[in-house]
Amino acid sequence: MEALFVSTVVVALAEIGDKTQLLAIVLAARFKRPLPIIAGIFVATIANHFLAALVGSQVASILEGTWFRYAVGASFIAMALWTLIPDKLDDVEDKPARFGAFLTTLIAFFLVEMGDKTQIATIALGARFENVIPVTMGTTLGMMIANVPAVFLGDALIRRVPMRAVHITAALLFLAIGLWVVAQTAGWA
Repeated sequence: MEALFVSTVVVALAEIGDKTQLLAIVLAARFKRPLPIIAGIFVATIANHFLAALVGSQVASILEGTWFRYAVGASFIAMALWTLIPDKLDDVEDKPARFGAFLTTLIAFFLVEMGDKTQIATIALGARFENVIPVTMGTTLGMMIANVPAVFLGDALIRRVPMRAVHITAALLFLAIGLWVVAQTAGWA
């Protein structure tokens, strides 16, 4: 349950203002078909985050040891700093989509999520909890919590939510998890 809850909260906060959320808004404006877009986000996220959680979990099982736990803690602290840097969506072109809303969203989301903050966080969460299914479920739920309103409300939502406050909250959460892992590894907690 802890893996599911922490994964959901971490990714939901990290996703707000992220480039994939901006992509959701762009796709919603382009296609004006929210349900296929939401389905594409869901399928792409499950695939991407399952692989990311699996990588994190496998790396953790292979590289067990105190130094690796410190590295996991440091990765969360690095994520805290990275979260404070706002994303921009520069890669979306205005040319007509070759595929429908679902397939365009699925492909775009899967590719844009590669190397994204939330994918890196999913790898770190997979390494921290070493439990792929709850981490994947939690990170997918977090992505949906952040992106479904973006698909329906788009720009209006982004203009009303204070992004800086959300980024600071997400950064503090990453920092707390990182410090907790380091303290646990050091035997302080």
